[in-house]
Amino acid sequence: MGHRFLVPISALAATAAVLFAPSPVAGQANRRVAAKTWAVPHTANGQPDLQGLWTNATITPFERPKDLAGKEFFTEEEAAAYEKRVAENSNRDRRGATAEADVAGAYNDFWFDRGNKIVPTRRTSLVIDPPDGKVPPLTAQAQKAAAARTEISRRPPWGPEDMGMHHRCLLWPTDGLPQLPSGYNNNYQILQVPGYVVILVEMIHDVRIIPLDGRPHLPPHIRQWLGDSRGRWDGSTLVVDTTNFTDKTHFRGADQNLHLIERFTRVDPNTILYEFTVDDPAAFTKPWKAQAPLTKTPGPMYEYACHEGNYSMVNVLKGARTQELGKE
Repeated sequence: MGHRFLVPISALAATAAVLFAPSPVAGQANRRVAAKTWAVPHTANGQPDLQGLWTNATITPFERPKDLAGKEFFTEEEAAAYEKRVAENSNRDRRGATAEADVAGAYNDFWFDRGNKIVPTRRTSLVIDPPDGKVPPLTAQAQKAAAARTEISRRPPWGPEDMGMHHRCLLWPTDGLPQLPSGYNNNYQILQVPGYVVILVEMIHDVRIIPLDGRPHLPPHIRQWLGDSRGRWDGSTLVVDTTNFTDKTHFRGADQNLHLIERFTRVDPNTILYEFTVDDPAAFTKPWKAQAPLTKTPGPMYEYACHEGNYSMVNVLKGARTQELGKE
């Protein structure tokens, strides 16, 4: 793809600071004890303070795997075994049996920052509702739209518009909303100024500017790749309501009707509990919810210069035209 990467922030520092207890039951008790000795800090203008550098790197699956069906939480022993297995299976340095295998892998393990731990609660999936840890099925309408996109992706592209947003360095699934972990660039910087919360996203260095002044959403005819976000405080929790997405983002099959509600709650000095609810009745048979903790990290954040040296798009289109000429 021709993307240029800089060394990501080490996930070791991110996971070392997690203060949740390993057992979900014990964790609740410990958090109650911690709440008596720690209070949420506030900014100079009185907002709960979410500022800093954070990472959501984790190896917890987004949806619950089939072999864990019916199991909401790992035991401590199961968590350790799972983390060991994932580390062994995902190490790209072990795939290079031949030069071709090395090239096919694109990058060795040095460039990845997926983390090496599951979430502190030991959940078996980031999806927490429905209880089975699975994203609800797509509606018939959304399935038809997804099939049409798949059909386009399987043929030579007629133009750059046929290529995915990430191929064009415009938007990655983990760069867009909601904020989800991936193999690298899992870092976020949160800044707060009077009337706004600003989130700098390491992936493609996008910036979310979230007003807190109660203004209405943009008119329905104005659509944006990251949607139109409006924030408010619910006690110590920042609630962000986002609408006005375009029909080009397709988060897990969602469309322009996506309504996203995010909640950011500072639960200890080193952790923000990030939770989001997806509501898109045109795409999903029912709303669903996921949770991905943000852990404090020392930084720094790096620029993700995705489109510099991105010759792949030109070469793919050139190859498609050459292929067409060969068939004539």
